[in-house]
Amino acid sequence: MKEAVKPGRIGEETFVVEEKHLIDFVSDGMPEILCTPWLVWFLEHAARNAVLPHFEPGESSVGVVVNVQHLAATPLGEKVVCRARVLSVDGNEVSFQLEAHDEHEQIARGTHKLRVIQAARLAKKVEAKKRA
Repeated sequence: MKEAVKPGRIGEETFVVEEKHLIDFVSDGMPEILCTPWLVWFLEHAARNAVLPHFEPGESSVGVVVNVQHLAATPLGEKVVCRARVLSVDGNEVSFQLEAHDEHEQIARGTHKLRVIQAARLAKKVEAKKRA
């Protein structure tokens, strides 16, 4: 990284719940609501947004730990704001506190850890697995 990411730095990701973000078992009275895997996807991107400006050319990030409580349902068409606040940095690992709010309430909270990596090095490892 160009410079160390400082605790307190915040990354955000905002989205509107679309059909592709809904649970896939809407029937028997289940409403059309945001599914947890998509919520986690957006929370992870909020964390990445906090560190992205600090990357050197060729660096990227991978998630290594996710712990999220999905607290409330969010219907189709609602706007959601996901925030990730840097808690600590330990070498190439960055820890975050996560939260998400829809237009009415907090819908998620948790923690996340990502690792800053060299993209080319990871690509070599993946290619070796594909050949094996």
